[in-house]
Amino acid sequence: MELEFKDYVRILRKRLLLIVSITLVSTLAAGLISYFVLSPVYEASTKMIVKSNEQTGNPQLDINAINSNLKLIDTYKEVIKTPAIMDAVVAEHPEFNMTSEELIQKVRVSSVNNTQVLTLVIQDGDYNKAAQMVNAITEVFKQEIPKIMLVDNITILNQAKLNADPVPVKPNKVMNIAIAFLLGLFISAGLAFLLEFLDDSVKTEADIEALLGLPTLAAIARQKPEDFKTQASTELKVKAGVKEHATLNQ
Repeated sequence: MELEFKDYVRILRKRLLLIVSITLVSTLAAGLISYFVLSPVYEASTKMIVKSNEQTGNPQLDINAINSNLKLIDTYKEVIKTPAIMDAVVAEHPEFNMTSEELIQKVRVSSVNNTQVLTLVIQDGDYNKAAQMVNAITEVFKQEIPKIMLVDNITILNQAKLNADPVPVKPNKVMNIAIAFLLGLFISAGLAFLLEFLDDSVKTEADIEALLGLPTLAAIARQKPEDFKTQASTELKVKAGVKEHATLNQ
């Protein structure tokens, strides 16, 4: 059976309480979880640039040297996440209380296309700890790369600053609530149409006409228990009135 636009509106209005309830519950649950259950996660980052050893003062740019440095970026991204670097970090900073494997999993290295800039990022529940770790990795990498690659072409552009009042990057509370609201709305609307599709009972004259294609000749109104009480009371009053009238006539 094909549904018209008014049928969709009718189904949504019919299941409005269900839709509102599910949407409200999912939105409230996302808000409570985001604000009171999920732990905040902070992010600290540093930036380095891969430069040419021959560039001193204000030299004329060497395109071949720049292209060579760009190719080194991918190599450096892999070198940073190796025990050769992380073992040195762990040895110099036992206060982190982490293994080299844990640091490798924690650090994220990226670069913007066609640039010589490397970005190191670490996320942690403690911002200052994340800043200290990413700064340590950056410093150790700058110290160790000349021994590994036999070239000293790393310059630190900026380090992560310690912050007494950092802003967490996760969870995104507003985004979580918005997503929960939309999911709750779509799921409840889908459930409303599913229930309507599975409901094959006949309840109204319109249902009869849609099912049989025949007009309704008569209908029996549904009565509530209080209607019967009202009707019985009325009948008693009528009977009492009739008896009283008959007595007066005599």
